[in-house]
Amino acid sequence: MSQRTLQRRSIWLSNPFKIAAVFHPAPQTLRSGLASSRWVPSVKNFFVVFGAILATVVASACHAIEVTSPNGRIVATFEVKDTESTKQCAVYRVSYDGKPLITDSRLRFQIKTDDSSSKIEFGDNLVVLSEEKSEQDATWRPVYGERSTIRDQYRQVIVICQDSTDPELSLRVTLRVYDSGVAFLMSVVGNDTQEYVTIVQELTEFTFLDDHTAWCTTNAQGIYEPRPLSKLGEQVERPLTIRTTDDQPVYVAVGEAELFDFSRMKLRRSKKNPLCIVSQLHSPAKHILQADTPWRVIMIADSPGELLENNDIFLNLNRPCKIEDTSWIRPGKVIREITLTDEGAEACIDFAVKYNLQFVEFDAGWYGHEYDDASDATTITVDPKRSAGPLDLRRHIKVANEKGLGVILYVNRRALEKQLDEILPLYKSWGVAGVKYGFVNVGSQKWTRWLHEAIRKAAEHELMVDVHDEYRPTGFSRTYPNLMTVEGIGGDETAPTNKQTLMQLFTRCLAGASDNKICYFDARVEEKQNHAAQLAKAVMMYDPWQFLFWYDSPAESLKKKRGEQGYNVIVETPELEFWKHMPTVWDDSRVLHGEIGEYATIARRSGLDWYVVSLNSDDPQDLKADLDFLEPNQKYIAHVYSHDPSLQTRTHVRIERLEVDQESTLPIKLIANSGQAVRIVPAK
Repeated sequence: MSQRTLQRRSIWLSNPFKIAAVFHPAPQTLRSGLASSRWVPSVKNFFVVFGAILATVVASACHAIEVTSPNGRIVATFEVKDTESTKQCAVYRVSYDGKPLITDSRLRFQIKTDDSSSKIEFGDNLVVLSEEKSEQDATWRPVYGERSTIRDQYRQVIVICQDSTDPELSLRVTLRVYDSGVAFLMSVVGNDTQEYVTIVQELTEFTFLDDHTAWCTTNAQGIYEPRPLSKLGEQVERPLTIRTTDDQPVYVAVGEAELFDFSRMKLRRSKKNPLCIVSQLHSPAKHILQADTPWRVIMIADSPGELLENNDIFLNLNRPCKIEDTSWIRPGKVIREITLTDEGAEACIDFAVKYNLQFVEFDAGWYGHEYDDASDATTITVDPKRSAGPLDLRRHIKVANEKGLGVILYVNRRALEKQLDEILPLYKSWGVAGVKYGFVNVGSQKWTRWLHEAIRKAAEHELMVDVHDEYRPTGFSRTYPNLMTVEGIGGDETAPTNKQTLMQLFTRCLAGASDNKICYFDARVEEKQNHAAQLAKAVMMYDPWQFLFWYDSPAESLKKKRGEQGYNVIVETPELEFWKHMPTVWDDSRVLHGEIGEYATIARRSGLDWYVVSLNSDDPQDLKADLDFLEPNQKYIAHVYSHDPSLQTRTHVRIERLEVDQESTLPIKLIANSGQAVRIVPAK
């Protein structure tokens, strides 16, 4: 019996149609001389008749299948029912605290099988064959993260349905309900004789009851804006955060998890219902026998801060770590070496040691012009348009390693696609710690599969990875934690306003680490925010590889003219002590205040130390942070870094030292477009 036959038959175990699997001939039989040309249609006729008879029996007993979250607040319901335009369609709905949140939303597809020349509308005329409920309550420890322990608690049901008009097709829905939201994964299953199932388009719906506000953008590094659902448009990025119109609004975020061998999902407004969002695949996805979608995620919370605190749902929906020895994986702070000269490399290494940074990254140009297909990423050939050189890169890697630093090398996707299997073992032999994958292709199943395979291959050579440009995370860093960080954000190099950053915090950052890239001494900082806000962002925007001084260089780096790109000199101002002490991963993370696009205060703990940071946008804020999360009967020193325009210094950052304890309240007084950073450590 073939592997596909075994897979197929395992799906049918313990359901009323198990007899169908017995009568269904295996592929070998169909191809043998025993099968006449009349046998196949006769079998299909048998299925149609048999399915129709049992469909009547099963449909008469069909009922709504409910799954309730562990805390009882969320109820997700699956049902096969008639809708206005479809018969016996798979639908789901969600209620929160006893009130409808998402009404009947259809799960439908356009598919092709290898024996069909045209698209098939799949998802109607379904019959429920079986349901199997289960639950889990477990905890696990990530290699690094926003908290050191993650709880994975849910209840779920797996429902198997069959198409009564074509019983050779079936739909399996895994519906999982957490206290933080709902997730479902769908499998379209063909028959033994079909080599492939192709999902041409997924038409999963998310139907709301009112014209709620959504914060949206159409590309991963784009500008966010609030829009009503009725004006959503097409190609909207995920996670999509939504605020309901209720007097006490509920916050929802629609996203996807565990995307690694499928086409990327974006979202669009339904053409028929202005309150309905529909999944929008980048391109078709093709699988052998059975096509599994990634998880479709609906986060639900009472506040934006609660959404952010519950973003572990994306990690929980991914598979456990596949790297046996993770000792070589290490987070840290990064300075980008942009002069591509020996002087620049030496200065950045010395600066990194002095200010407790862990990595030096050599960016585009070290192996030639990044957009030139002829550039060879196995050579050190400085692009003359970026630097006159010289750059003895291998010597600097060796020196950095001797001083406890790691080196990250940037490689454009043009070289990656041609040379990946060659450069990964080579860089490992050089002593490189990680690779930044630049301008990777995203969207299609082909390039999604390629990228995640490239991350897995990097792990084989103990290389960490930063994926840049339009890729957005879906939790794969749980399975391969060498995926340290991801761009997919309009970070500080795009000069965002604080309002933009505070929209990204409660949308993009729900998906995971974001390479925001701090530009501390760049002029754009003072145009739209201030330096105290920059200090705060490095804690607020979670990133295991926190890139600091994106456009800045130590003074010693600039002995030679570096070429066309501009630069800024790092001034060793007193407040840089905040970053010197700051970690990049955490044991605990809490959102103390948060309003999308307006303000936020986040507290994160590493060991015994707490970091409390705030950011606001156009309106001044007078906030307070209760420090009740501190240990009782323990005195602490709070190092407060705030903006003071009266200071006659380059950065206008005032530093104060306050004695605090668990009973203290920390004042947070912010002018427009400002920030505050606080480091709280036990008093000696």
